[in-house]
Amino acid sequence: MKVHKAVLVTGATGALGPRVVTALHNAGYRVRTLSLAPPPPGLLPTSVETILGDITDEDAVRAAMDGIEMVVHLAALLHIVNPSPERRPQYEHINVDGTRIIVDAARAAGIGRLVFFSTIAVYGQGGSKLLDEDAQPYPNTLYAETKLAAERIVLDAKRADGQPLGVVLRLGAVYGSRIKGNYQRLVRALAHGRFVPIGDGSNRRTLICDKDVARAALLAAQHPAAAGKVYNVTDGQFHTVGEINRAICAALGRKPPRFYIPTGPARLAAGLLEDAAHLLGRRSPVGRATIDKYTEDVAVDGQRIQRELGFQPAYDLYAGWQDAVDEMRRQGEL
Repeated sequence: MKVHKAVLVTGATGALGPRVVTALHNAGYRVRTLSLAPPPPGLLPTSVETILGDITDEDAVRAAMDGIEMVVHLAALLHIVNPSPERRPQYEHINVDGTRIIVDAARAAGIGRLVFFSTIAVYGQGGSKLLDEDAQPYPNTLYAETKLAAERIVLDAKRADGQPLGVVLRLGAVYGSRIKGNYQRLVRALAHGRFVPIGDGSNRRTLICDKDVARAALLAAQHPAAAGKVYNVTDGQFHTVGEINRAICAALGRKPPRFYIPTGPARLAAGLLEDAAHLLGRRSPVGRATIDKYTEDVAVDGQRIQRELGFQPAYDLYAGWQDAVDEMRRQGEL
């Protein structure tokens, strides 16, 4: 097997990182990772070099860049449900300052390509509009705001020869066996028959299987035309929430929910719960924002990466969820 360039991957021990590391390793790259904690045994290929360090530590980042020719930057502070404004400095320190440190070290080390993982959340709520890479971003969360700021750092960076250093991948909602958060909770609730949808399920979502994300990262790392570009990474389709629920249930071998709670009454109830919790000095587990998030319509176009880089998703909605559920069962998570 031909050995390609040495690549540094940040965030390699997160939910998505092992997929990317394995794809790079299998393609012949020499992989080094930078993470806060060592990976659990068996998480990464044995030949991967692991270094402990913080992306906001300039000395640690510079040391990790030694002998490296390419960087894939995944590390970030991810979604926290309804974070308080007091969390902004933490988001900015990790997502913005950390990215600036990575970019500055990459330029100083003469890195040829930096692949930055971002999110379609930078577009904000699109309503019924179809959003592509030329759409004006309107981030409405701390996560999205700081990821957009980090994107600008990456896209402004130039190599010594004046060519763009980075490429930005705006990921759709990623699902797979290691993904945590809302989709993990949804799968478990559907598996145990404890989920009642809110709304009629006609609102759209833009998804991508984690294994396809890894394939997109490989293309972004290798393709000459990717430099300086922004690409939405999706499975090329728009799926209603109802379709997603049916795909997960098909993978689980269960019947999908037959009933749903209308959006209006659900939001009213969530608001009352939220207000009552506020009066008691507590934080409600469900609020108006929770309902709004579940019922929002998100349709993001992913044709540019297919057209310019030749990316072709290997997993459609049903195949992707079948793969994810099968792996979750093998891992004892269902």
